[in-house]
Amino acid sequence: MSSLKNKASLSRITEEFPRVIPSLGAIGLGFFVTGVLLFFFGYNPIQAYATLFEGAFSDIYSVCSTLNQATPLIFTGLAIVVAFSANVSNLGGEGQMYLGAFFAFLMGYGVSLPPVIHIPLTLLAGALGGALWSLPPIFLKAWGINEIVTTLMMNEIATLLTSYLTIYFFLEPTALMPETYRIKDTAVLPTMLPRTSLSWALVVGLACVAIVYYIVSRTSLGYKIRAVGLSPKAAEYGGISVKRTWVIAMLLSGALAGLAGSGITMGLYGRFIPGFSPGYGFKGIVVALTGLVTPIGALFAAIFFGAIRSGSISMRLTTGIPKEIGGAMEGLILVFVSIAYIIEKYYARKETGTGGERAGG
Repeated sequence: MSSLKNKASLSRITEEFPRVIPSLGAIGLGFFVTGVLLFFFGYNPIQAYATLFEGAFSDIYSVCSTLNQATPLIFTGLAIVVAFSANVSNLGGEGQMYLGAFFAFLMGYGVSLPPVIHIPLTLLAGALGGALWSLPPIFLKAWGINEIVTTLMMNEIATLLTSYLTIYFFLEPTALMPETYRIKDTAVLPTMLPRTSLSWALVVGLACVAIVYYIVSRTSLGYKIRAVGLSPKAAEYGGISVKRTWVIAMLLSGALAGLAGSGITMGLYGRFIPGFSPGYGFKGIVVALTGLVTPIGALFAAIFFGAIRSGSISMRLTTGIPKEIGGAMEGLILVFVSIAYIIEKYYARKETGTGGERAGG
């Protein structure tokens, strides 16, 4: 019996392995093209990459820095995984994260409770903020308005709205830059190791990976999400409410992006700071696509891109190579991964005969 289970597991791994090849190829191409650019500008690519990965994994503090950079990407990557799985193009993760971060500040600052209650409530407040900010685009999509435009517009509104509220209502008077008052100590996520900024938000992110994996692969809701993602018309013909599934998937996606904001407010800054994000919401798209739009894949992809960001800082200090080269590498990988993803989806839909239709949007 045990040997049969092992053979079945090996068979599943063998079947899934070809899906990994395009992502690995995209990463390889990203490194290659970036290496060519480094060589063209007079840098040694091999030395640069060695320094990059040494800066990301050489000791416990480097690893903590990498995981700290990866933590928001875990949440935003999961948010995109859920949305894309339901055939929803949620490009509003950035705005949903900002609302989540601000809602977490409001709960962390405005309420006095014991930590065992205050911390979960503050996390949930961030999830609520992200979910609420995802509602307008998905309702408009249900009425036939494309969500790509609306989610992108909501990003700009969120950043400006939270900046306005910070400056005119919650500004710390002694601050040298725009930032809110500090949240209560009972709402702060403690660090996992001394002399590091790695907080317990990472553990929350890992728990979310497990929860999303279970929902998507083991529940009836997950089946509906995947069915709608493959073919909305076929799913509707099979008795699944497509619009309702879109709304649920988008709410879950927004809540996950909002949790990214909660983790930053509660674990990194202890307050809300306008403009805190270097694009975590948008990078979640790269994470999700590189991770094959799966929760486990998104986790590993988030760590990989966290390593690039963390190692890029060390690379700049050691070799003088601008840290922006890491951003260029991420952009190249996104281009190559997107091409591979589009090709895979095209052939998958061609084989199933769905034609890639999108109902209602």
